[in-house]
Amino acid sequence: MAAKKKAKTAKKAARKTTRKAASKKKAARKKTAKRGRAAKVAEMIISKSRTKNAVRNCNVSSDFYAALDEYVRNAIKNAEGRATANGRKTLRPQDL
Repeated sequence: MAAKKKAKTAKKAARKTTRKAASKKKAARKKTAKRGRAAKVAEMIISKSRTKNAVRNCNVSSDFYAALDEYVRNAIKNAEGRATANGRKTLRPQDL
């Protein structure tokens, strides 16, 4: 009878270990998924919803967001070049 108890206890311990490992894998997958979503969101500088809210009398095409994002990136790049040419490391409004 003692042997049966030991076998049951060993099975329970094995199940717990397996469950813990499975939950760790699941948590790791969730973290990876969140990072993936964050990377996709971080690709665009502008906010689609805020852009749409700023427009009053027109609809906004889905292509507009990409074009606006590219325009903003170019403006930042040019401003950065101007600040560097003036010997500054800080972007200021006059750099735009």
